[in-house]
Amino acid sequence: MKRKFYMKTAALVLASSLLFSSCIGSFSLTSRFASWNQTIDSNRFVNAILFVVFIPAYMVTLVGDALLFNTIEFWTGSNPVEAGVIKEVQGENGVYLVETLENGYRIEDENGVETFLIYDKESNTWSKVDDGKATKLITINKDKNDAIVYLPDGREQNVELSNEGLLEIRKTMQDMSYMAAR
Repeated sequence: MKRKFYMKTAALVLASSLLFSSCIGSFSLTSRFASWNQTIDSNRFVNAILFVVFIPAYMVTLVGDALLFNTIEFWTGSNPVEAGVIKEVQGENGVYLVETLENGYRIEDENGVETFLIYDKESNTWSKVDDGKATKLITINKDKNDAIVYLPDGREQNVELSNEGLLEIRKTMQDMSYMAAR
């Protein structure tokens, strides 16, 4: 009984020391990406849907912050993400350079292969561009308070810009992940 109490207490102290210590870093890249995501559109449902679409990018930023940028910040006192427009991000498959553009982002992998996330203001559409080939991700229709999400399997899903629409697209993405894992 006492051992269980001591284990819980030790776990709580360890968790508190990690959570309330400045040693873990500022997570600047993830914070900047989240701040940018919140400013894409004035409609919070659009931003929430884009959050779901950009989950892989959030994973890359979290890994980059946790393993690289926060460690550099701890030892040097400054975070390299804050230094300029081009950022180096450690992802699952290597290191990426992320450059902020006027209309989106340019992402370059270790082999020099470039991918762009481009926003077309006229059509209110975000697209991914690889080797000159554009793949739409989402088109936002403010007048009708909805969006068209272009799914990885080629289907399009019309989503209401509401909590219900957000839940619907999350469920669709989870179902697709489940099917891919099988």
